[in-house]
Amino acid sequence: MNLEANIRNTKTKGDLKILRSKGEVPGVVYGGKDQNQKVFFSKKKLKTLMEKENFLSNIINLKIEGKDQNVLPREIIFDTLTDEPIHVDFLRIIKGGTVILEIPVKFTNSENSPGLKRGGVLNIVRRKVELKCPTENIPNELIVDLNDADIGTSFKISSIKLPENVFPTIKGRDFVVATLAAPTVIKEPEKPADVVEGAEGAEEGAEASPGEGKEADAKAGTQGDKGDKKEDSKKGDEKKPSTEKK
Repeated sequence: MNLEANIRNTKTKGDLKILRSKGEVPGVVYGGKDQNQKVFFSKKKLKTLMEKENFLSNIINLKIEGKDQNVLPREIIFDTLTDEPIHVDFLRIIKGGTVILEIPVKFTNSENSPGLKRGGVLNIVRRKVELKCPTENIPNELIVDLNDADIGTSFKISSIKLPENVFPTIKGRDFVVATLAAPTVIKEPEKPADVVEGAEGAEEGAEASPGEGKEADAKAGTQGDKGDKKEDSKKGDEKKPSTEKK
């Protein structure tokens, strides 16, 4: 990564405001035996670098008025309203020195993992790991190989190959970076037996009711006919005149 910078002579907040209005971002380069340098960069070019992966852990070749320096981005200040960068600090890389950085973790060969093929879930505990690194040997990323990884596998820091003389800042324990867990299946609760039987009984009753209704209507009709006939016979007896002989 390369970035050009220019020396700035700003003294007041007003000067910084004017500088930013022109599309520039002020910053400071510090570290080593040299004095701190006040500089400014093109915001457009700075944002292009910031969009790249691992910006904060990559060494940048900073050219200040023709002089090259290797630096590391250490702090970026953003505008609270626009979220645009308004200040950047860079640390000079001094040969023989050490730095503490958060290095991103990258997972590879997921397509060759039997556990993931069976529906397993990769639970990432740490997306970055803080390491103490020599300035000449800073890793861009830490690789976790998922090849042949099955459900139940735990990836610890000891399973990750680190460059020479690079150590995690967490000491005394083999901490977990990620795990490959079994899939979570949510089963619907089974219906109680009495509810199922009740539903079946209701269905049987509903199926039988039409036939039973017809039989009931037929019986009612037969009884009605018999009743009518009895009524008619009674009325006939009442109408017959008396035949007593005198």
